[in-house]
Amino acid sequence: MSASVTKTGLTKRDLITHGVAATAVILFVVTGGQVLPKALRAILGHGEGPDQILASAMLLNIALILLGWRRFRELAREVVVTREEAAEARELAETDPLTGCLNRRSVNAAGEALLAKARQDRRAIVVALLDLDNFKHVNDLHSHQAGDAILRAAAERLRAILPQGAILARIGGDEFACILPFDPRLPDQIEQLCAEIVERVAELVDWNGTEIEATVSLGLARSDDGGDCDVQTLLHKADIAMFHAKRQGRNRIAWFAPAMESELRFRSELEAGIRRGVTAGEFVPYYEKQIDLATGELVGFEMLARWMSPTLGRVGPDIFIPVAEEIGAIAELSESVIRQALRDARDWDPKLTLAVNISPVQLRDPWFAQKLLKLLVEANFPPHRLEIEITESSLHENIGLVRSMITSLKNQGIRVSLDDFGTGYSSLAQLRSLPFDRIKIDRSFISSLPESEENRTIVKSIVALGEGLGMPVTAEGVESEAVLAALGGYEGLKAQGYLYGQPQPADVTLASLRQLHLTLERNDAAPAAEPGEQQARRA
Repeated sequence: MSASVTKTGLTKRDLITHGVAATAVILFVVTGGQVLPKALRAILGHGEGPDQILASAMLLNIALILLGWRRFRELAREVVVTREEAAEARELAETDPLTGCLNRRSVNAAGEALLAKARQDRRAIVVALLDLDNFKHVNDLHSHQAGDAILRAAAERLRAILPQGAILARIGGDEFACILPFDPRLPDQIEQLCAEIVERVAELVDWNGTEIEATVSLGLARSDDGGDCDVQTLLHKADIAMFHAKRQGRNRIAWFAPAMESELRFRSELEAGIRRGVTAGEFVPYYEKQIDLATGELVGFEMLARWMSPTLGRVGPDIFIPVAEEIGAIAELSESVIRQALRDARDWDPKLTLAVNISPVQLRDPWFAQKLLKLLVEANFPPHRLEIEITESSLHENIGLVRSMITSLKNQGIRVSLDDFGTGYSSLAQLRSLPFDRIKIDRSFISSLPESEENRTIVKSIVALGEGLGMPVTAEGVESEAVLAALGGYEGLKAQGYLYGQPQPADVTLASLRQLHLTLERNDAAPAAEPGEQQARRA
């Protein structure tokens, strides 16, 4: 059983020991005054020795004093060790063990102290929140040990840059917070410091002979911009500004502005709406006509996803697709609209093709080809009528995986086209090595074709390239008679654009095809539509 501890930190056993030792000292003084003189005279031969009982009592007192002194020394050592352990525990609780920076738990108190001192000095503080760009990619590609090395290097570089008195904390996996006082009349000094931070942190880090780059996005919030200015509020504002910096292209700086908070709130609503809308069947396919320029005949459609939101109305893909890609919902979203589109296209004339766009995120899925084949089997849709469109920019993420994916799709009879050609950096060697069936010229070159000699030269070169490689060409963005006339000099082109009509939902598309006698009247009863499909057709 452990001894109970008093408020002073001493156990009852220690108190008793100290009490006995103190009593022994008093008794030693008393007995020693009688025993020692007599013992000294006896030694000198001038008298009798001391009383044996008193001599024994004095010896016992000496023993008790020594015992008490020994316990006192042990207690002193225990106090020192306890203080050291408490200091170490406090340090572990307040700092990040990997980088030595403060952690999330301690940054608020340190920041509030700095804010109070800045107010006394008639100064302001700025909170800078830093996030390493693509840090997950570094971990996945080079290992978590490499990621730790990047974090340590970033912390060391930040310490070297920040002025004395500044606070540095690691508040998340790859997030750092810097808090420092500044003169509100000289905000340019903060921007210069942050520009140096962005530049220094982005310097290459050597990891086992491999040079790794990790850029940083930085959000800033200052305490003198009005409203609440406690540290937690400033961290929240800096976080919003950092998110804005990432959306603007990463590796840059952004100051907080009130409009950013509204934008972030809208973004949060978008994310929740997308996740809800996928399962509720709110994403539906629209269809844009594709025309053979030589004959003027309708040869197929490109499927374009639209979001029929109950709160936002009809939302275009330029808004929801980037968000869906970032939150990891694009695969499920894309598969849901492709499933609907394949069922819709079963009722079209068999000579009409269906083209669908594939996100670069889906191309990273090694099972994508098998998932697409499963959708074709479920819809009983011929693979040769389906054309998958891959953007040119996606070729540079993993050319080996893209090549394998294209080959797998083509082995199933699916055709593959290179979309938005001319906006990326595809080389002739890549086009020759990747078995594309078609090239689609980006609309930015087509829409200004009549008035741009430069674009006419580019389009002419792309068409010649397609002819040389045996790849037919589609022109996107045909929106006027002038553009159509400018394309008249090229042979073998397909075209699509608003000149031939706006993209339409499934029921409108089917009605127009019936008027053109381009539908397949199904004699057998079609399978019952799923709830999501029924909602899509009513939209």
